[in-house]
Amino acid sequence: MNKIELAPICHLIMHGIGNKSNGDGVKLYSELTNYEKVKETLNNLIMSSFKFDDLYKFYFPHTLELNPIYTYVSNIFANKEIDNFINQSKNIGCFLYDKSNHPQIKPGELGVFYLADCTVDDEVVDCIGIFKSENKQKILKVEDRQNGYDLADIEGLSIQKLDKGCLIFNLHSEQGYLVAVVDNTNKHAEAKYWTEDFLSIRPVNNEYHQTTQIMETAKQFIAQTMDTDDEASKSEKIGLLNRSVDYFKNNEQFDLQEFEQRVFANDDLIQQYQDFSQNYAQENQLEPVKSFAISPKAVKKQEKYFKSVVKLDKNFHIYIHGGKDMIEKGRDEDGRKFYKIYYQEEN
Repeated sequence: MNKIELAPICHLIMHGIGNKSNGDGVKLYSELTNYEKVKETLNNLIMSSFKFDDLYKFYFPHTLELNPIYTYVSNIFANKEIDNFINQSKNIGCFLYDKSNHPQIKPGELGVFYLADCTVDDEVVDCIGIFKSENKQKILKVEDRQNGYDLADIEGLSIQKLDKGCLIFNLHSEQGYLVAVVDNTNKHAEAKYWTEDFLSIRPVNNEYHQTTQIMETAKQFIAQTMDTDDEASKSEKIGLLNRSVDYFKNNEQFDLQEFEQRVFANDDLIQQYQDFSQNYAQENQLEPVKSFAISPKAVKKQEKYFKSVVKLDKNFHIYIHGGKDMIEKGRDEDGRKFYKIYYQEEN
Protein backbone atom coordinates (compact mmCIF):
# COMPACT_ATOMS: atom_id res chain seq x y z
CA MET A 1 0.00 0.00 0.00
CA ASN A 2 1.27 3.47 -0.84
CA LYS A 3 2.06 5.88 1.97
CA ILE A 4 0.79 9.28 0.85
CA GLU A 5 1.02 12.68 2.55
CA LEU A 6 -0.64 15.73 1.05
CA ALA A 7 0.71 19.26 0.98
CA PRO A 8 -1.41 22.43 1.35
CA ILE A 9 -3.16 23.91 -1.68
CA CYS A 10 -1.00 26.28 -3.75
CA HIS A 11 -3.72 27.73 -5.96
CA LEU A 12 -7.35 27.04 -6.82
CA ILE A 13 -9.87 28.04 -9.43
CA MET A 14 -13.60 27.31 -9.45
CA HIS A 15 -16.08 27.19 -12.32
CA GLY A 16 -19.84 26.62 -12.53
CA ILE A 17 -20.92 23.42 -14.33
CA GLY A 18 -24.54 22.85 -15.28
CA ASN A 19 -26.44 19.86 -16.61
CA LYS A 20 -26.00 19.60 -20.39
CA SER A 21 -29.28 17.72 -20.95
CA ASN A 22 -31.08 20.73 -19.43
CA GLY A 23 -29.02 23.24 -21.39
CA ASP A 24 -27.70 24.87 -18.20
CA GLY A 25 -24.37 25.93 -19.69
CA VAL A 26 -21.13 26.66 -17.84
CA LYS A 27 -19.57 29.63 -16.06
CA LEU A 28 -15.84 29.71 -16.72
CA TYR A 29 -13.63 32.23 -14.96
CA SER A 30 -10.21 33.64 -15.82
CA GLU A 31 -8.97 34.50 -12.35
CA LEU A 32 -7.89 32.28 -9.46
CA THR A 33 -10.34 31.83 -6.59
CA ASN A 34 -9.47 33.67 -3.38
CA TYR A 35 -9.61 31.13 -0.54
CA GLU A 36 -7.39 32.86 2.05
CA LYS A 37 -10.19 33.19 4.62
CA VAL A 38 -10.99 29.48 4.47
CA LYS A 39 -7.51 28.08 3.74
CA GLU A 40 -7.34 25.84 6.80
CA THR A 41 -10.90 24.58 6.36
CA LEU A 42 -10.35 23.82 2.68
CA ASN A 43 -7.08 21.98 3.26
CA ASN A 44 -8.66 19.90 6.02
CA LEU A 45 -11.57 19.05 3.71
CA ILE A 46 -9.20 17.79 1.01
CA MET A 47 -7.01 15.83 3.41
CA SER A 48 -9.92 14.13 5.19
CA SER A 49 -11.90 13.20 2.06
CA PHE A 50 -9.46 10.77 0.45
CA LYS A 51 -8.35 7.26 1.35
CA PHE A 52 -5.40 5.73 -0.43
CA ASP A 53 -6.11 1.99 -0.21
CA ASP A 54 -7.76 1.60 -3.61
CA LEU A 55 -5.82 3.59 -6.23
CA TYR A 56 -6.43 4.09 -9.95
CA LYS A 57 -4.77 5.16 -13.18
CA PHE A 58 -6.02 6.88 -16.32
CA TYR A 59 -7.07 4.60 -19.14
CA PHE A 60 -8.18 4.88 -22.73
CA PRO A 61 -8.39 2.33 -25.55
CA HIS A 62 -5.40 2.29 -27.88
CA THR A 63 -3.53 5.25 -26.37
CA LEU A 64 -3.57 7.34 -23.18
CA GLU A 65 -3.15 10.58 -25.13
CA LEU A 66 -6.77 10.25 -26.26
CA ASN A 67 -7.97 10.52 -22.64
CA PRO A 68 -8.87 14.24 -22.31
CA ILE A 69 -8.32 14.58 -18.54
CA TYR A 70 -4.97 12.78 -18.79
CA THR A 71 -3.97 15.25 -21.52
CA TYR A 72 -5.09 18.33 -19.56
CA VAL A 73 -3.29 17.39 -16.33
CA SER A 74 -0.17 16.37 -18.26
CA ASN A 75 -0.15 19.85 -19.77
CA ILE A 76 -0.40 21.42 -16.31
CA PHE A 77 2.45 19.29 -14.93
CA ALA A 78 4.60 20.23 -17.96
CA ASN A 79 3.82 23.97 -17.80
CA LYS A 80 3.20 25.31 -14.30
CA GLU A 81 2.45 28.89 -15.35
CA ILE A 82 -0.75 30.21 -13.79
CA ASP A 83 -2.22 31.22 -17.16
CA ASN A 84 -1.79 27.67 -18.42
CA PHE A 85 -3.31 26.27 -15.21
CA ILE A 86 -6.38 28.49 -15.71
CA ASN A 87 -6.74 27.56 -19.39
CA GLN A 88 -6.47 23.83 -18.71
CA SER A 89 -9.01 24.12 -15.85
CA LYS A 90 -11.43 25.62 -18.38
CA ASN A 91 -10.82 22.65 -20.67
CA ILE A 92 -11.56 20.34 -17.73
CA GLY A 93 -14.76 22.27 -17.00
CA CYS A 94 -15.97 22.08 -20.60
CA PHE A 95 -15.27 18.36 -20.77
CA LEU A 96 -17.12 17.71 -17.50
CA TYR A 97 -20.11 19.66 -18.85
CA ASP A 98 -20.04 17.56 -22.02
CA LYS A 99 -20.26 14.40 -19.88
CA SER A 100 -22.99 15.80 -17.56
CA ASN A 101 -25.81 14.73 -19.86
CA HIS A 102 -27.78 12.40 -17.57
CA PRO A 103 -30.98 14.10 -16.29
CA GLN A 104 -30.19 13.10 -12.69
CA ILE A 105 -26.76 14.79 -12.61
CA LYS A 106 -26.93 17.92 -10.48
CA PRO A 107 -25.30 21.20 -11.47
CA GLY A 108 -22.56 22.43 -9.17
CA GLU A 109 -19.18 24.04 -8.69
CA LEU A 110 -16.01 22.54 -10.16
CA GLY A 111 -12.76 23.15 -8.32
CA VAL A 112 -9.31 22.55 -9.81
CA PHE A 113 -6.33 22.99 -7.48
CA TYR A 114 -2.59 22.37 -7.31
CA LEU A 115 -0.58 20.78 -4.51
CA ALA A 116 3.22 21.06 -4.61
CA ASP A 117 5.62 18.71 -2.82
CA CYS A 118 3.36 15.90 -1.69
CA THR A 119 5.06 12.63 -0.71
CA VAL A 120 4.27 9.18 -2.08
CA ASP A 121 6.37 6.46 -0.47
CA ASP A 122 9.01 9.07 0.48
CA GLU A 123 9.16 10.44 -3.08
CA VAL A 124 8.31 14.14 -3.44
CA VAL A 125 5.78 14.78 -6.22
CA ASP A 126 3.28 17.44 -7.27
CA CYS A 127 -0.43 16.74 -7.41
CA ILE A 128 -3.45 18.14 -9.25
CA GLY A 129 -6.84 17.91 -7.59
CA ILE A 130 -10.33 18.14 -9.07
CA PHE A 131 -13.59 18.24 -7.15
CA LYS A 132 -17.23 18.91 -7.89
CA SER A 133 -19.77 20.05 -5.32
CA GLU A 134 -23.34 18.98 -6.07
CA ASN A 135 -25.18 19.17 -2.74
CA LYS A 136 -25.61 22.35 -0.75
CA GLN A 137 -26.01 22.48 3.03
CA LYS A 138 -27.86 25.06 5.06
CA ILE A 139 -26.55 26.50 8.31
CA LEU A 140 -28.02 29.06 10.70
CA LYS A 141 -26.03 32.26 10.96
CA VAL A 142 -26.33 34.10 14.28
CA GLU A 143 -26.30 37.88 13.81
CA ASP A 144 -25.65 40.00 16.88
CA ARG A 145 -27.97 43.02 17.08
CA GLN A 146 -28.14 45.75 19.71
CA ASN A 147 -31.23 44.27 21.36
CA GLY A 148 -30.55 40.56 20.79
CA TYR A 149 -29.79 38.04 18.07
CA ASP A 150 -31.21 37.46 14.62
CA LEU A 151 -31.02 34.13 12.81
CA ALA A 152 -30.61 33.68 9.07
CA ASP A 153 -30.05 30.56 7.01
CA ILE A 154 -27.07 30.40 4.65
CA GLU A 155 -26.63 27.82 1.91
CA GLY A 156 -23.14 26.67 1.00
CA LEU A 157 -20.73 23.83 0.28
CA SER A 158 -20.28 21.03 2.80
CA ILE A 159 -17.08 21.13 4.84
CA GLN A 160 -17.56 17.52 6.03
CA LYS A 161 -16.81 15.66 2.80
CA LEU A 162 -16.44 16.16 -0.94
CA ASP A 163 -19.28 15.04 -3.17
CA LYS A 164 -16.89 14.05 -5.95
CA GLY A 165 -13.14 14.42 -6.27
CA CYS A 166 -9.84 13.04 -7.48
CA LEU A 167 -6.14 13.58 -6.81
CA ILE A 168 -3.66 12.98 -9.63
CA PHE A 169 -0.06 12.46 -8.50
CA ASN A 170 2.76 13.14 -10.94
CA LEU A 171 3.99 9.55 -10.87
CA HIS A 172 4.06 6.82 -13.54
CA SER A 173 2.81 9.18 -16.24
CA GLU A 174 3.41 6.57 -18.96
CA GLN A 175 1.04 4.16 -17.18
CA GLY A 176 -1.65 6.79 -16.48
CA TYR A 177 -0.40 8.49 -13.29
CA LEU A 178 -1.48 7.54 -9.77
CA VAL A 179 -5.06 8.61 -9.03
CA ALA A 180 -7.13 8.65 -5.83
CA VAL A 181 -10.90 9.03 -6.17
CA VAL A 182 -13.87 9.87 -3.98
CA ASP A 183 -17.54 9.73 -5.02
CA ASN A 184 -20.14 10.18 -2.29
CA THR A 185 -23.15 10.87 -4.56
CA ASN A 186 -24.96 9.26 -7.47
CA LYS A 187 -24.98 5.59 -6.48
CA HIS A 188 -27.26 4.62 -9.35
CA ALA A 189 -26.96 4.52 -13.15
CA GLU A 190 -25.59 8.04 -13.48
CA ALA A 191 -22.77 7.33 -11.00
CA LYS A 192 -20.38 6.10 -13.69
CA TYR A 193 -20.21 9.49 -15.37
CA TRP A 194 -17.54 10.68 -12.89
CA THR A 195 -15.18 7.70 -12.88
CA GLU A 196 -15.82 6.26 -16.34
CA ASP A 197 -17.16 8.98 -18.64
CA PHE A 198 -15.26 11.94 -17.18
CA LEU A 199 -12.03 10.51 -15.71
CA SER A 200 -11.84 7.16 -17.55
CA ILE A 201 -9.83 5.35 -14.88
CA ARG A 202 -9.03 1.74 -14.01
CA PRO A 203 -7.85 0.28 -10.68
CA VAL A 204 -4.14 -0.08 -10.05
CA ASN A 205 -3.46 -3.79 -9.76
CA ASN A 206 -2.19 -3.72 -6.15
CA GLU A 207 -2.87 -6.09 -3.23
CA TYR A 208 -5.95 -4.12 -2.12
CA HIS A 209 -7.54 -4.34 -5.55
CA GLN A 210 -6.54 -8.00 -6.02
CA THR A 211 -8.03 -9.02 -2.66
CA THR A 212 -11.24 -7.12 -3.44
CA GLN A 213 -11.41 -8.65 -6.92
CA ILE A 214 -11.16 -12.27 -5.78
CA MET A 215 -13.55 -11.83 -2.84
CA GLU A 216 -16.12 -10.12 -5.08
CA THR A 217 -15.76 -12.85 -7.72
CA ALA A 218 -16.29 -15.59 -5.13
CA LYS A 219 -19.31 -13.80 -3.66
CA GLN A 220 -20.91 -13.30 -7.07
CA PHE A 221 -20.24 -16.93 -8.04
CA ILE A 222 -21.82 -18.30 -4.88
CA ALA A 223 -24.82 -15.97 -5.14
CA GLN A 224 -25.54 -16.51 -8.83
CA THR A 225 -24.58 -20.18 -9.25
CA MET A 226 -26.08 -21.49 -6.03
CA ASP A 227 -29.30 -19.52 -6.52
CA THR A 228 -29.94 -21.41 -9.75
CA ASP A 229 -29.38 -24.82 -8.11
CA ASP A 230 -32.65 -26.07 -6.58
CA GLU A 231 -30.85 -28.65 -4.44
CA ALA A 232 -28.51 -26.16 -2.80
CA SER A 233 -29.91 -24.84 0.47
CA LYS A 234 -29.22 -21.44 1.94
CA SER A 235 -27.13 -23.06 4.68
CA GLU A 236 -24.81 -24.61 2.07
CA LYS A 237 -24.49 -21.28 0.32
CA ILE A 238 -23.65 -19.52 3.58
CA GLY A 239 -21.09 -22.21 4.37
CA LEU A 240 -19.26 -21.40 1.12
CA LEU A 241 -19.37 -17.67 1.88
CA ASN A 242 -17.96 -18.25 5.35
CA ARG A 243 -15.15 -20.48 4.10
CA SER A 244 -14.25 -17.78 1.56
CA VAL A 245 -14.01 -15.10 4.24
CA ASP A 246 -12.14 -17.40 6.63
CA TYR A 247 -9.51 -18.13 4.00
CA PHE A 248 -8.75 -14.42 3.56
CA LYS A 249 -8.84 -13.70 7.29
CA ASN A 250 -6.52 -16.56 8.21
CA ASN A 251 -3.90 -16.26 5.46
CA GLU A 252 -1.37 -13.60 4.56
CA GLN A 253 -0.75 -14.87 1.02
CA PHE A 254 -3.37 -15.84 -1.56
CA ASP A 255 -2.85 -18.96 -3.66
CA LEU A 256 -5.59 -19.64 -6.21
CA GLN A 257 -5.32 -23.44 -6.22
CA GLU A 258 -5.26 -23.62 -2.43
CA PHE A 259 -8.23 -21.23 -2.21
CA GLU A 260 -10.31 -23.35 -4.61
CA GLN A 261 -9.57 -26.58 -2.72
CA ARG A 262 -10.30 -25.16 0.73
CA VAL A 263 -13.47 -23.28 -0.20
CA PHE A 264 -15.17 -25.32 -2.94
CA ALA A 265 -13.64 -28.74 -2.14
CA ASN A 266 -15.11 -30.87 -4.98
CA ASP A 267 -13.87 -30.88 -8.56
CA ASP A 268 -17.21 -30.09 -10.20
CA LEU A 269 -17.74 -26.95 -8.11
CA ILE A 270 -14.12 -25.88 -8.65
CA GLN A 271 -14.56 -26.18 -12.41
CA GLN A 272 -17.76 -24.14 -12.24
CA TYR A 273 -15.95 -21.47 -10.24
CA GLN A 274 -13.04 -21.38 -12.71
CA ASP A 275 -15.42 -20.95 -15.66
CA PHE A 276 -17.37 -18.24 -13.84
CA SER A 277 -14.18 -16.45 -12.72
CA GLN A 278 -12.83 -16.36 -16.27
CA ASN A 279 -16.06 -14.91 -17.69
CA TYR A 280 -16.41 -12.45 -14.79
CA ALA A 281 -12.86 -11.16 -15.34
CA GLN A 282 -13.46 -10.67 -19.08
CA GLU A 283 -16.79 -8.87 -18.58
CA ASN A 284 -15.33 -6.53 -15.94
CA GLN A 285 -11.94 -6.06 -17.66
CA LEU A 286 -10.04 -7.58 -14.71
CA GLU A 287 -6.55 -9.00 -14.85
CA PRO A 288 -6.35 -12.70 -13.86
CA VAL A 289 -4.36 -13.29 -10.65
CA LYS A 290 -3.09 -16.50 -9.05
CA SER A 291 -0.99 -15.27 -6.12
CA PHE A 292 -0.67 -12.05 -4.11
CA ALA A 293 -0.30 -10.66 -0.60
CA ILE A 294 -3.74 -10.38 1.03
CA SER A 295 -4.80 -6.88 2.11
CA PRO A 296 -6.40 -6.94 5.60
CA LYS A 297 -8.13 -3.60 4.91
CA ALA A 298 -9.80 -5.00 1.80
CA VAL A 299 -10.87 -8.13 3.72
CA LYS A 300 -12.41 -6.02 6.47
CA LYS A 301 -14.33 -3.92 3.96
CA GLN A 302 -15.56 -6.89 1.91
CA GLU A 303 -16.44 -9.08 4.91
CA LYS A 304 -19.60 -7.12 5.69
CA TYR A 305 -21.04 -8.06 2.28
CA PHE A 306 -20.72 -11.80 3.00
CA LYS A 307 -23.99 -12.41 4.79
CA SER A 308 -24.19 -15.40 7.14
CA VAL A 309 -27.88 -15.15 8.05
CA VAL A 310 -30.80 -17.36 7.02
CA LYS A 311 -34.02 -15.33 7.37
CA LEU A 312 -37.12 -17.46 8.04
CA ASP A 313 -40.29 -15.49 7.36
CA LYS A 314 -40.47 -12.60 9.85
CA ASN A 315 -39.99 -14.73 12.95
CA PHE A 316 -36.45 -16.12 13.02
CA HIS A 317 -32.90 -15.31 11.90
CA ILE A 318 -30.32 -18.10 12.01
CA TYR A 319 -26.66 -17.02 12.07
CA ILE A 320 -24.50 -19.69 10.47
CA HIS A 321 -20.70 -19.66 10.77
CA GLY A 322 -19.95 -23.19 9.58
CA GLY A 323 -20.81 -26.79 10.47
CA LYS A 324 -22.87 -27.81 7.46
CA ASP A 325 -23.15 -31.34 8.89
CA MET A 326 -24.86 -29.94 12.02
CA ILE A 327 -27.87 -28.59 10.10
CA GLU A 328 -30.72 -30.48 8.49
CA LYS A 329 -33.41 -29.01 6.29
CA GLY A 330 -36.75 -30.72 5.65
CA ARG A 331 -40.52 -30.58 5.40
CA ASP A 332 -43.01 -32.19 7.80
CA GLU A 333 -46.15 -34.16 6.91
CA ASP A 334 -48.23 -30.96 6.93
CA GLY A 335 -45.92 -29.35 4.36
CA ARG A 336 -44.24 -26.97 6.80
CA LYS A 337 -40.53 -26.32 6.18
CA PHE A 338 -38.06 -26.73 9.04
CA TYR A 339 -34.38 -26.61 10.01
CA LYS A 340 -33.00 -29.09 12.56
CA ILE A 341 -29.86 -27.83 14.34
CA TYR A 342 -27.46 -30.00 16.42
CA TYR A 343 -25.06 -28.53 18.98
CA GLN A 344 -22.73 -29.58 21.83
CA GLU A 345 -23.28 -26.82 24.37
CA GLU A 346 -25.34 -23.68 24.90
CA ASN A 347 -23.63 -20.35 25.73
